[in-house]
Amino acid sequence: MPTFVPGLMLNQRYYESIVRPIIAQAFPTLSYAAALIGYGSDVLGYDTERSTDHEWGPRLLIFLNDVEFDTISLAIDEQLRKRLPPTFMGYSTAFSPKNHIGVRVSVEAVPGDVAHHIDFWTVRQFFTTTLGWQPTSPLNPADWLSFSSQKLLEVTSGAVFHDGLGSLTATRAELQYYPDDVWRYLLSVQWMRVSENDPFLGRCHELGDGIGERLVAARLVRDLVRLSFLIDRQYMPYSKWVGTAFTQLPIYPPLGSLLESVLEDEVWDRRQAALHQAYAIVIGQFNQLGLVKPFPTDVSPFYERPYAVIHAERIAEALWSTLMESPDRALYEQLGFVGSVDQLSDNTDFLSHPQRTTAYRTLFHQ
Repeated sequence: MPTFVPGLMLNQRYYESIVRPIIAQAFPTLSYAAALIGYGSDVLGYDTERSTDHEWGPRLLIFLNDVEFDTISLAIDEQLRKRLPPTFMGYSTAFSPKNHIGVRVSVEAVPGDVAHHIDFWTVRQFFTTTLGWQPTSPLNPADWLSFSSQKLLEVTSGAVFHDGLGSLTATRAELQYYPDDVWRYLLSVQWMRVSENDPFLGRCHELGDGIGERLVAARLVRDLVRLSFLIDRQYMPYSKWVGTAFTQLPIYPPLGSLLESVLEDEVWDRRQAALHQAYAIVIGQFNQLGLVKPFPTDVSPFYERPYAVIHAERIAEALWSTLMESPDRALYEQLGFVGSVDQLSDNTDFLSHPQRTTAYRTLFHQ
């Protein structure tokens, strides 16, 4: 095996030294874009040698104008098949057809007929397929709430190596992060999720329900992690990468070990103390945003019951009140504290198919 090179680095070199010269010579006046975006650990920068077993290697996306797409994509494909080298930096440039689980793997290349992994798109096709949204349409809150954060991360991560079209870069910039009102709404919903589960931890412990206690602890940890991404204005990836991405947030150094204690500590007092310290850190970071008045970081009893909670509903309701002057107030009032598709469901078969998540918009009557 060749020495591992991260996919983004590999493919920037692949484009600049191999693909770009072929296109420049065969199609000197062509306007196009070249990028590595979309699915894949290499796009997110999380790839390792393990990643090389499927959908990894010399690969690119080439974006073309709608008008000339059919004819030009076939012509470029023909030139690449004829002229690409069999290997690049020790990796084969050829890939199998999609296998029984729908992925392509590296295979030995046939010189002069390289079954490459350079895929052709229009900008409209790519974003319609990935998000269920056409870039020519204005974005509204219903659109944003129907996009999974993993999909938004896919289309805004990676790298654009060349953009002779301009529209690819412009569309990625438009999707870089949620608009302010949508962001406030998502924060509000996320704090309410904490509020809804916070008292259950003490109740499960009181009942001696160890499994229930751990399940609630895990839900609270996950909700605090999602809050951390929202506070830092970062899209949260799906479960395989969420822990890795979390370690890169500025809140991780003081928060990470506390959340591990909430999950792992067998002693109730220490688990509860770690959770309360974690609340204090997340609320402290949230207060620095200045979106609403600062909230205290101490816990207090849950009404007449002896469970110490943070009363996160106060933060949720304060944020909610800032949305009442929004032009989209009716939408938020209709949804209540349901949130985005990510906050509604963690079902992979739902979140990974835009044609399903966009059906969420039918719940909105704007």
